Amino acid sequence: MGDYIVLIISCIFVNNILLAQFLGNCPFFGTSKKMETAVGMAMAVIFVLVMAGAITWITETFILQKFGLEFLRTIVFILVIAALVQFVEMFLKKSIPTLYAGLGIFLPLITTNCAVMGACLINIKEEYTFVQALVASFSYATGFGLALILFAGLRERILLARVPRPLQDTSIALITAGIISLSFFAFRGMV
Repeated sequence: MGDYIVLIISCIFVNNILLAQFLGNCPFFGTSKKMETAVGMAMAVIFVLVMAGAITWITETFILQKFGLEFLRTIVFILVIAALVQFVEMFLKKSIPTLYAGLGIFLPLITTNCAVMGACLINIKEEYTFVQALVASFSYATGFGLALILFAGLRERILLARVPRPLQDTSIALITAGIISLSFFAFRGMV
């Protein structure tokens, strides 16, 4: 049980997929202007990453390694992630059309979100068991969501502040993301 707690803390705080490993920056900057879209993207990434982590682990272990097809890993993983994103997209379009519209182009971009692919590859590289891969996938996605929601909250507050003209929009967003990233580096000594 203690190993899983260390894994969870490590994936969420110490090795945050977004702020420490710098994967998934496109949706991070694109969907963090409003809290509603940030929360929606966080939920979509949690679902896709957990499912992708489980399916890619099973595929890697029982198909690719068994038949010596590890060289197809990238293609197979992208196909799995793309299929899951299509499922999420259809669900949101039918069930929550306002969130679907709010996420816009960033929802299909989960397919090419390097955070999802990176977490799946990390699960394989670290030789996690199935349960460890599930816990790590959920924890990486939770860390992604935490960073995204924190960033969205700060960006909404920044809109109310007077920011010098040269630092408006993308510039202040990059500076804010850097400061959040530095704050997560404080967790480095924990694990």
